[in-house]
Amino acid sequence: MGLFDWLFGPKVAQISVQEAHDLLKGKNPPLIVDVRQPEETKAGTVAKAVLLPLPDLDSRMQELPRERPILLICRSGNRSQTAARKLAKAGYEVQNVAGGMMAWESARLPVRVSKKR
Repeated sequence: MGLFDWLFGPKVAQISVQEAHDLLKGKNPPLIVDVRQPEETKAGTVAKAVLLPLPDLDSRMQELPRERPILLICRSGNRSQTAARKLAKAGYEVQNVAGGMMAWESARLPVRVSKKR
């Protein structure tokens, strides 16, 4: 394990938006966690996504289930990669959704839009 991995956690598998969408439609779907700020999710997020902003992750990590795989998503995939590494370092089974919501929307996958504006 290199210094970077020791500081930030192990490398985490990337999953495409289509693979994530297919997993979420499956019989035992993973939990999907959106690590953006609440105001960012008003324009849309993945259905059934749990909002857990990256700055709150360290203090709220224990709210996440250890017995269920977790997919992490953000706007572009950068913040979710940071979150995924932290969770992997803590022993969670995680994957990062490559390209984030930008890729999700580009693929024309379904988005849940907040009714509050």
